Amino acid sequence: MFLNDQFESYYNTIYGKRWAGLRESLIKESEPIPYSDGLVTPYMLDHASVLAALSLRIPGEGPILDACAAPGGKSLVIASIMCPQSTLLSNELSGERRRRLVKVLDEHLPPEKRERVTVSGFDAAAAGGKKSEHKRFAAILLDAPCSSERHVINNEKALAEWTPARPRFLAKRQWALLSSAFLLLQPGASLVYATCAISPEENDGVTSRLVDKYRDTVILDPPDFSEGGETQYGRIILPDLCGGMGPMYVARFKKAFLTP
Repeated sequence: MFLNDQFESYYNTIYGKRWAGLRESLIKESEPIPYSDGLVTPYMLDHASVLAALSLRIPGEGPILDACAAPGGKSLVIASIMCPQSTLLSNELSGERRRRLVKVLDEHLPPEKRERVTVSGFDAAAAGGKKSEHKRFAAILLDAPCSSERHVINNEKALAEWTPARPRFLAKRQWALLSSAFLLLQPGASLVYATCAISPEENDGVTSRLVDKYRDTVILDPPDFSEGGETQYGRIILPDLCGGMGPMYVARFKKAFLTP
């Protein structure tokens, strides 16, 4: 089996004696479950992903944004539970992944729900720079692109190319996405930040920046599920202690109303 010494050293420093067991659990295939609530046909999805999507506090009305939506599982969960007065914008920057997203939505959503879901392809990290977009959405799920160590560890090429610069680079992109999403969020609305990374740099390291920058208007709203372990700003589900599901980090925030 191919090993990358930099990869091993990086995660061993974080997890210590736990790393060997966690590494072994990441190598094993996850066992997705069929999610079928409100769908035409079930969609296979890791249960940790379902928990992340269900963590979003669904508004009674108004537009919801799934900022990085492909391949579409979390959009299906949101669409299946959103109120009749709400709409969902499933956004994906990559054209190829966006086509897959459309296919998933078309195949699994009933017509009355599908007609309230729109697919877009804008750069969610840049949207916060447009004042016209500020306070647009009544809820936002940001399942950000991440290190995806489960994929890396099972792909010899990806593992060979991995360096500590990868989580640092991704954390910068994640911060751009998260800070932008907060600007797009209406006061009083819910924001969920999720990754499938096991690196704290991409998880609490990113959410801590949101708390530091917007401390007057950001309110921590810890996820309701009990699976996994608590972190400073959220919860993380890791496969070695959660029956193989995950990894999945979830942090939830509410945007406060500013008093005059």
